[in-house]
Amino acid sequence: MRIRIVDAFTDRPFAGNPAGVLLLDAFPDDAWLQNVAREVNHAETAFAHPLPAGGEADWALRWFTPATEVDMCGHATLATAHVLHTTGAATGTVRFAARCGILTATAHEDGTTTLDFPTSSLTPVEAPAGIAEALGAGIVSVHDTSDHIGDLLVELADEKAVRALTPDFPALVAHSRRGIIATAAAEDPSLGYDFVSRGFFPRVGIDEDPVTGSAHTALAPFWSARLGRDELTGLQASARSGLVTTRLRGDRTLLTGSAVTVIDGELLA
Repeated sequence: MRIRIVDAFTDRPFAGNPAGVLLLDAFPDDAWLQNVAREVNHAETAFAHPLPAGGEADWALRWFTPATEVDMCGHATLATAHVLHTTGAATGTVRFAARCGILTATAHEDGTTTLDFPTSSLTPVEAPAGIAEALGAGIVSVHDTSDHIGDLLVELADEKAVRALTPDFPALVAHSRRGIIATAAAEDPSLGYDFVSRGFFPRVGIDEDPVTGSAHTALAPFWSARLGRDELTGLQASARSGLVTTRLRGDRTLLTGSAVTVIDGELLA
C-alpha cells in the first residue's frame, strides 16, 4: 500500500513536522497500526479511510505516535488533508471523524490548508513541584488544557528562555497527561510571529515535537487574551521550526499552514 511522509506547517522540505500518512480501505487491527507508526518513527502517523456518502464526515482518521494512539493531532491532520487534496482524492473542505469529534480541513488556492479544531479550555493551576527544575527555567504561569490535549501550558519570561530550554525528559513525564507546552511572547513581532513555543511529550514517546498543531488550540486563546487579537501567528522554535496561523472563533480554533510531501513510497508489510 502507498505510504507518504509529509512535512507539515512548512512550505519547504526538511522543516516543520513530518508525519506518515496512509490512506486505507478500512482500519486493520490496532496492533498493526501501532507497528506501522513505530516503524515510521515520526511524532505521528495518520491512518484514514473513506466513509459512506451522506454522513457527518467524509473520512475516518486516527493518529499514532511510536508509542500510543492520541486523541488529537494537528500536523498529521494537515498532512492527511494535503495528501487528499494533492492526489485528487478530495477537493474543497474535507470532514474527518476522529476521537476528538468532527474536524474539517479546507484547501486554499495559495496552497495552504485551514484546520477547524475545538478550542482548548485553560485552567490556571499551581506549578507542580519540580517542573521548573525539569524544564530548567523560571515559570511565570501554568495552565491545564482540555482532555483532548492533556498538556500543561507553561508560560516563561521571554523568547530567549523558551529557545534555551534543555529539559530533563524523564523528569517531565510525571508532570502532565500528555506533555508540556512552553511559551512566551515574541521578542520582535516584526519578524512575522506573535509568540513562540516548544512542545515536549516524552510520556507518549516524543521528547520534542517539531511543530504541534493541537497545542495551538490552547496557545491561541492564551495569547489572544493577552495580545487582544483573534488572529495570531505562532512560531514553534524547534530545530526544524514551523509557523501556525491561529484564528480564535469561540469554541473553535482555526489553524492554517502549508505542507510538503517529501517521500512517496510503498509499504510492503
